[in-house]
Amino acid sequence: MGDPAGDVNSNLLIPSSTGDSELDAAVWQWLQWDKNPKTRGQIETLLQDGKNKELRERLCSRMSFGTAGLRSAMGAGFSRINDLTIIQTSQGMFQYLARSFPDMKSRGVVVGYDTRAQAASNCSSQRLAKLTAAVFLSRGVQVYLFSKYVPTPFVPYAVQKLRAVAGVMVTASHNRKEDNGYKVYWENSAQITSPHDKEILKCVEQNPEPWADSWSVNLVDSSPLLRDPLQAVVENYMEELRPLCFHRELNQKTPARFVHTSFHGVGHDYVQSAFKVFGFNPPIPVPEQKDPDPNFSTVKCPNPEEGECVLELSLRLAEKEGARVVLATDPDADRLAVAELQDSGRWKVFTGNELAALLGWWMFFSCDKSTCKVQDIYMLATAVSSSILRAIATKEGFQYEETLPGFKWIGNRVKSLLDQNKSVLFAFEESIGFMCGTAVLDKDGVSAAAVVAEMATYLGSINTNLERQLIRIYETYGYHISKTSYFLCYDPSTIKRIFERLRNYSGPKQYPQACGAYGVLHVRDVTMGYDSSQLNKKCLLPVSKNSQMITFTFQNGCVATLRTSGTEPKIKYYAEMCGVPGQGDRLFLEGELQKVIQALVEEFLEPSKNGLIWRAP
Repeated sequence: MGDPAGDVNSNLLIPSSTGDSELDAAVWQWLQWDKNPKTRGQIETLLQDGKNKELRERLCSRMSFGTAGLRSAMGAGFSRINDLTIIQTSQGMFQYLARSFPDMKSRGVVVGYDTRAQAASNCSSQRLAKLTAAVFLSRGVQVYLFSKYVPTPFVPYAVQKLRAVAGVMVTASHNRKEDNGYKVYWENSAQITSPHDKEILKCVEQNPEPWADSWSVNLVDSSPLLRDPLQAVVENYMEELRPLCFHRELNQKTPARFVHTSFHGVGHDYVQSAFKVFGFNPPIPVPEQKDPDPNFSTVKCPNPEEGECVLELSLRLAEKEGARVVLATDPDADRLAVAELQDSGRWKVFTGNELAALLGWWMFFSCDKSTCKVQDIYMLATAVSSSILRAIATKEGFQYEETLPGFKWIGNRVKSLLDQNKSVLFAFEESIGFMCGTAVLDKDGVSAAAVVAEMATYLGSINTNLERQLIRIYETYGYHISKTSYFLCYDPSTIKRIFERLRNYSGPKQYPQACGAYGVLHVRDVTMGYDSSQLNKKCLLPVSKNSQMITFTFQNGCVATLRTSGTEPKIKYYAEMCGVPGQGDRLFLEGELQKVIQALVEEFLEPSKNGLIWRAP
């Protein structure tokens, strides 16, 4: 690697030693390779100030692919998102794709980006996308680089339509403003899973030094191999929304008004276009949040899943404009939150599970069942989402499957089903991610916004609304009362200790048999591949050792999962009580659920002892 005592390319002298040979080598490597003055300066400043602990955190570990690709804070270091790490990842991806696809150069890759930026690191999604493109262009690969920011679902859609070998979306979705990310799609237009993710990182580690031309951002302006897919993709995508529209004439005549917020992200133009396809008048935009703003100035966090506290501007505008439904896409427009004004004057903000109940019902009863057998229709959900679709499927005769958390698992399974000539109508994850139809094998807030607007319009035409229809669904298929929340934990060792304690609760390899007053019937530990409900004790879902996930089925029927987030420093919990169709006291179920959650938190997570920060109610 060279002599870590000095760097001939550095404008500053590098100390001969930090007292840590591994850190010395990493510092030397960074200053040899990084050509971004801002991030280079961050490392030099930390060196001068003797902040070895922070240097080690930044330089002595690498990012890994989680539920949504690579995601980390922007800034200097091999563990962060910056010019150098994006170049290294793109080079590793090129090498792996070259092994996998002999025709890669002609088929090409798709690259898109959102509107995130950080001046302190001279780092923006657009710049990182151009560097990604430069890596591939420098090796003679056709690159389809969007000329403008786009919703995340447009990248997998473009991969499919252009028959590209892969796609990259530079985004951190709904994360805090300091973060960015790198999401990778395979030729099947679904997000990559193992072994692709591990093989790409292996290629990065084997050849980490940037190629000279990888820094040539101007290649995107001069290379004949670069194409802009924006216009064709938008036109084709909007055309493929038409099969999701079932009541265009009703939409054209409705007096109903909708408010849409794009949360300072990419969604405004595209949701406006989707409404036009469905025959609606344009939704009313929230002016303060309509245009991209990487600082997300009007919200405490850019995540519409947080509920009414981050939807304040939307709700007040809707009241002023006489709109009864608010639609909120997150900054990269792959997720959707919905709020509805009730006759009482209160706003109902739907959870992801509640919206899924409505959308699953809507997609099944609106679809043309003459074109396929009901038993060949599928809906999917992740293992931590509500099982309401299972209840609907059981009664109506279609198929239901669950996957590991993350749409990468859903997308790949949907592609497999489509290859078997099955019909997939709908899939979801509880964190407000919805896939209506199969034009895009990923969650899509743009299409979901138009579909929800049509569903609300139809329900209004028969003198009901979304909330009352949700109650009808629960009365028909059984109440599914769920609660999801999280604790912040910034110490990985604490997280590991919490889960290891659960695996060795009353002795080595002994899981809890009770939680407070509630007996445990079954335990499924996806991290370890264990499931006590199976005869062979092996988990049916794929083993996922990169993250923690344990599910407890209690004797009172409650199912609760504890898992770590794949994108943020969180321990999440998911709990659900299910009633019998036509029976079940909702208040009783809600009470039981709350008691189990309280016991789960106090007995299993021990927040006070472990220094966990509970999400504000």
